[in-house]
Amino acid sequence: MKRRLALLATLIAGTAVAADVSVSTTTIAQHWKSQIPGFSDASYTPATEFLGLDATGLDAQGRLSFHFYGWGMADLGDQSYIGGKTTGDFTSGYLQYDYGQANAQLKAGRFTITQGAGNEQVDGAAFRTDLRYNLVASVFAGMPVIFHNYSGNDQHEIGSQRNVIFGGRLAWRPSALGEIGVDYTQDGTSPSTQTAPTPTSIVYTRRLTGVDMKLAPCAWFDFTGRTVFDVAPKVAPTTTQTVSGVAEHDYNATFKLGEKLSLGGSFVERNFFAYYAGSTLPSIFNQNEQGAFKATGARAIWLPIAGLQLTGDVRRTNRDNYGTATRAGGDARYTWADAHVTAGAGYHQVNAFSTAALDPSVPSYTLSHAEERVWAMAERGALSASLDMLRFHYTAGEADPNLNGKSTESAITGSLGYKAKNGVKVSGDLTYEDSPTIGKQTVALARVEYRFGLAGKGEK
Repeated sequence: MKRRLALLATLIAGTAVAADVSVSTTTIAQHWKSQIPGFSDASYTPATEFLGLDATGLDAQGRLSFHFYGWGMADLGDQSYIGGKTTGDFTSGYLQYDYGQANAQLKAGRFTITQGAGNEQVDGAAFRTDLRYNLVASVFAGMPVIFHNYSGNDQHEIGSQRNVIFGGRLAWRPSALGEIGVDYTQDGTSPSTQTAPTPTSIVYTRRLTGVDMKLAPCAWFDFTGRTVFDVAPKVAPTTTQTVSGVAEHDYNATFKLGEKLSLGGSFVERNFFAYYAGSTLPSIFNQNEQGAFKATGARAIWLPIAGLQLTGDVRRTNRDNYGTATRAGGDARYTWADAHVTAGAGYHQVNAFSTAALDPSVPSYTLSHAEERVWAMAERGALSASLDMLRFHYTAGEADPNLNGKSTESAITGSLGYKAKNGVKVSGDLTYEDSPTIGKQTVALARVEYRFGLAGKGEK
């Protein structure tokens, strides 16, 4: 941490001659008490600080910029997570140079790469540019960013396998149609360092290739989606299981029928053995997850009168190890534009009667439930306020021993905020929960945001 703070101090000092510096800082403090039956009472007060800095115009042409974002957390009460009472990291810190032609851009440092197969955090360099014939190309290479291990996995094993990361994307942008791209990402080249008699069954290295598209051929239709393939050699977890090379399908389509009605559909399919091998943060995901997940959904949005929006949706999910569930319902919201007030209500029914029994020796209970929600938010000048009430009613009711004799779960959250003219925004949330599993608890959160800028010599 000291080395990172020293690096931050050096980078900030180097931006003192910048033409334009923007700094944002957010402080969040929470407090809640835990009184779960069978566990010791605890009082948690974690405080988290977020810091962002953007400095542009570092060269005479105004093309060089510096960007930083990081956070730190300290527990003022009992320890709130397994890693210790203090932690922190910087999520990005890089120099960026814009060439001024062909949309060419070069980055160096710690940054996030977003391309069709996923989001990658990299310590290295990246370059992108437009090419002839409506083509766009990008490449990156460096070391993968491995954050603190929250999953209990062997951190040394993760680092030894993920020794390098590189990849690229080539996209075609036909006129007035959208964009179609292909990409490749390789994260790590080294095999497991653990040897017999206890070799690891977890492979953290990744080799992914994907196809993605964003199509809008006309004003009333748009289509987005991607397919990601796991092309790394894999060994099936069992001799009877076939490992699919498809890690993910994810597609969405929207049809606009006039100005007041739109229809949409979605399809998602993931093979977890390949998908988690392709996770962007494999150190915090369960690499041993098996089975497959599939979901299809549909929605309709209607604007019958000015200010009123009605939404109906249905989503059916199936997971090999747990069964099938369907969630269906609707929402309504109305905006009073003159008063700067928006309110809404929603109701959804979740049918999970097809849930699989995880242990045949233990009686299974349905997870079906009704979900009710009412909310409102308002703004008046520098003041803002919101209220959100949520309630679940479980079909199994008091018969399910996991619910501790209760059939309902509810929560209510109120928020207040004030935004001053000097860039300071203060807000607070207060939540009261009544849960069958953790009982009654009250959670308080306070947030302070501050933004300011520094101009170069001779500027405002």
